Amino acid sequence: QVQLVESGGGLVQTGGSLRLSCSASGRTLSDYPMGWFRQAPGKEREFVASISRFGRRTDYVDSVKGRFTISRNSAENAVYLQMNSLKPEDTAVYYCATAQLYGTTLYRDAGKYAYWGQGTQVTVSS
Repeated sequence: QVQLVESGGGLVQTGGSLRLSCSASGRTLSDYPMGWFRQAPGKEREFVASISRFGRRTDYVDSVKGRFTISRNSAENAVYLQMNSLKPEDTAVYYCATAQLYGTTLYRDAGKYAYWGQGTQVTVSS
């Protein structure tokens, strides 16, 4: 059984930073593309960032480019999301997910991800 667990969320002021972590059991994350998504109250879940199987390629939604960085550590079987220059509009529950398919393709479509964590709350105060 695959389980993903996010951590690192919290309350931070505008301009602050947080680092989210996603660890896994039951799957070797390095074999699959990984993604981070977020869902704000009253809004649909949206793509934030993805990273390819070997970490050589990344993709970001425009609103976080230059502020967020996705990375992975195969030895720790983990994926991270470094979030800098946080804004109140970044407030959401953040989820990590692992793709359905083994390979190097990057995905923005949530339907391409097979397993999800429970989410971690990020709140940015103004």
